[in-house]
Amino acid sequence: MDDYQKEIADLETQVEQLVEAEGDAKTIAELSMQLEILKTIYARATDLFRRGITDEGLRYGLRIQGYGDWTIDNVYAFVYERSVELEPEPHRAFVGGIRNADFALMLNS
Repeated sequence: MDDYQKEIADLETQVEQLVEAEGDAKTIAELSMQLEILKTIYARATDLFRRGITDEGLRYGLRIQGYGDWTIDNVYAFVYERSVELEPEPHRAFVGGIRNADFALMLNS
């Protein structure tokens, strides 16, 4: 389990505990949205990372954009930063934007 998976698991546990304790609904909703965003970013980063293992163009794109070598940490940083730069939208549209973004194309542009 890497640090990102641990962060996601810890946040899932926190949300579950709040739900069981009938905690503040607003806090539960905010943490649930944060959890969904983190899961989506992680899924996209790991997918891109796997693709880059056999794609020199992606690895080169990451390096020339200043993120360094092809590591999951560097790929995650790239995906996270590009996700934050997406147009601000309501939560569902934001998560959908992350899901639909072509991060491989962003590396090569």
